[in-house]
Amino acid sequence: MFAEDSGTNTALVVLLVLCAAAFAALVLVLYRVLVALTDLRSDLQVIESRLLPMVDELRDATRESRDIIDAARGDLKRFDKVIGSAESVAEAVADTSRVARTVLSAPIIKVAAAATGTKRVFSVLRRRR
Repeated sequence: MFAEDSGTNTALVVLLVLCAAAFAALVLVLYRVLVALTDLRSDLQVIESRLLPMVDELRDATRESRDIIDAARGDLKRFDKVIGSAESVAEAVADTSRVARTVLSAPIIKVAAAATGTKRVFSVLRRRR
C-alpha cells in the first residue's frame, strides 16, 4: 500500500510543483501586464497633456475660420449686388447710346449735309465774283 501511496504522492507533488510554477508564471505575466499598463497610463497622460491644448487651438482656429467664411459670404453677396447693378448700368448706357444714335444720327447727317451744301454755295458765289 505504501508503494501506491508513493506514486500518488509523487504525482500530487509533481502536480503541485507544476501548479506552483504555473502560478508563479501567471504572477510574473500579470506583473509585466501591470507594468505595461502603468507605462501606458503615463504615456497617455503625456499625450493628453500635449493633445488637449492642440485640440483647443484647433477649435479656436475652426471658430475663427467659420467667422471669416461667414464674413466672406456677406462680402460676396454685396459684391454680387454691385456686379448686378453694374450690369444694369451698362445695359442702360448701351440702350441710351443706341437710342441717341438712332435719334440723333438723322439730324446730324442733315446738318452736315446742309453745312456742306452751304459751303459749296459760298464757294460757287465766290468764284462768280
